[in-house]
Amino acid sequence: MDLRTEIREFLSSRRARIAPEQAGLPAYGGNRRVKGLRREEVALLAGVSVDYYVRMERGSLAGASDGVLDALASALQLDEAERDHLFHLARQSRAPRSPRRRKPAVTVRSTLQQVLDAISHAPAWIGNGRYDVLAMNQLARALYSPVLADPRRPANTARFVYLNPEAARDFFVDYDQVAGGVAAKLRMEAGRNPHDEELIALVGELSTCSELFRQRWASQDVRLHRSGRKRMHHPIVGQLDLDVESLELPAEPGLHLNIYTAPAGTPTADNLALLASWAATQQTLATELEAHNG
Repeated sequence: MDLRTEIREFLSSRRARIAPEQAGLPAYGGNRRVKGLRREEVALLAGVSVDYYVRMERGSLAGASDGVLDALASALQLDEAERDHLFHLARQSRAPRSPRRRKPAVTVRSTLQQVLDAISHAPAWIGNGRYDVLAMNQLARALYSPVLADPRRPANTARFVYLNPEAARDFFVDYDQVAGGVAAKLRMEAGRNPHDEELIALVGELSTCSELFRQRWASQDVRLHRSGRKRMHHPIVGQLDLDVESLELPAEPGLHLNIYTAPAGTPTADNLALLASWAATQQTLATELEAHNG
């Protein structure tokens, strides 16, 4: 992932989606040769010289002040995630160049696993920006059993979504929306950690093996980890319409605690209770089998 290329493609793609009238500019003539705004129009809206904006779009953000970046974000009508991504790219441009490095394996502290295990009525798990599943409670393991079918560890939901699309389409009711969100959050992570060798390898693997991922990655879309709604079809209990809270862990930078719940008295709450009962039965059977074999 070349940083200058990332900057160039991100800025040009955001420029291309804005028509002059959306920016309050007159659209002179009927035959505009570019899609969206011209570079000089972005420069005008951002209050910088055309030459300066052209340098930025060619991948040079190292000298751009926060004020210039704010003006550029306004000119390109960036949303919160896109603005954050622009600032991440600028910070990486200012940082001294360093070789790609493999980060040490992330392990979740035992006290965090205790927190997960104490959440007995909701699936809860901890993951990182690469979509690695690092720790789960019993109900999350039952919920994500289709994802965990891949023997590789840590399990990775991005691989599940793009490299096992038939199972993922069965599991995620809103598959297309989920797939778009996964690619957008991975690109956001790439802006934050462009030297993360494991992230680079993951993006390369998905790009090589999935045409859909290549299309979504090329869109340059970015998205924040946020709360929301997920609809799943579980092979044991059927439809689950879950409210998702994704919480950053301040003591563990880059990790998120994800908790799935449903309002009491709803069919989903009943199905979660059924799933919890099934998971407990499976655990009991596994324990008995282990004791018998021991």
